[in-house]
Amino acid sequence: MIQHRTLEIDGLRVFYRQAGDASSPKLVLLGGFPASSHQFRNLIPALAERFHVVSPDYPGFGNTDMPDPATFPYTFDRLSEVVEKLLVAIGFTRFGLFVQDYGGPVGFRIASRRPDCLEWLIIQNSNAYEEGFTSAWDAIRHALWKKRSPETEAALAGLLELDGIRQVYLHGHKDPEVISPDNWNMDYHFMERPKARRVQMDLFYDYRKNVELYPEWQAFLRERQPKTLIFWGQGDVFFTPEGGEAYLRDLPQAELHKLDSGHFAVEDCLPTIAENIHRFYRENVAPARRTATAGAR
Repeated sequence: MIQHRTLEIDGLRVFYRQAGDASSPKLVLLGGFPASSHQFRNLIPALAERFHVVSPDYPGFGNTDMPDPATFPYTFDRLSEVVEKLLVAIGFTRFGLFVQDYGGPVGFRIASRRPDCLEWLIIQNSNAYEEGFTSAWDAIRHALWKKRSPETEAALAGLLELDGIRQVYLHGHKDPEVISPDNWNMDYHFMERPKARRVQMDLFYDYRKNVELYPEWQAFLRERQPKTLIFWGQGDVFFTPEGGEAYLRDLPQAELHKLDSGHFAVEDCLPTIAENIHRFYRENVAPARRTATAGAR
């Protein structure tokens, strides 16, 4: 059963979903644009029998507070700091990490600051390589990042409207009828809040700093070699198939699953993703945990 909780972090009410036994191995699910922890509503119970699962909403997303962007910096640095403090507060000091889309920039920052917290890694359509960008990024990379102005922001406005959000969920998914419209209707509801579009535009602009950090994240993966499972929807509107394959340069032992899906692969590939997470943990992570526990005795 999923619990819906709220904890105060830096004066903000931060919402998170939690399920599973607190004594089980811990697993953090970090999602992305334009969603919230709602995107994991089906994955969480599919994993909770084996894992203690947590998925937070970032500031400005879902059910977490949305402070005024005039006074609160909507940057990936700040989002990661809030999430990190939440995890520490609820006792998640070592955990597996599932990152999707914005979850990568948030999660990689946390892992870079606290490398010993990362037990293993699951990547689902979350970019860390230049070749991962589709043409959907052109107006962001080649216009907004070069000069933020009302004109460059206007070119991106459609991504923040109902039809744009709907297309993020449907693009590349072979059967639209299995994707619940609750997804885009809920996201659009949150997008209609005062200043919510400013929040998202601030993050579009700040995303350029993620690209600057790609070499550092790649070096982190190359040096630390976390046990890594990769799921990549091949029809993602934002990230190319090559973006998923690029991880294998730095993580040659990683396991890559190419899915006939899009950005939100959990929506139509839930059994494949959940079953492989359980199997990968059982075959690759659990033995290392047992060895570490035995060595500590």
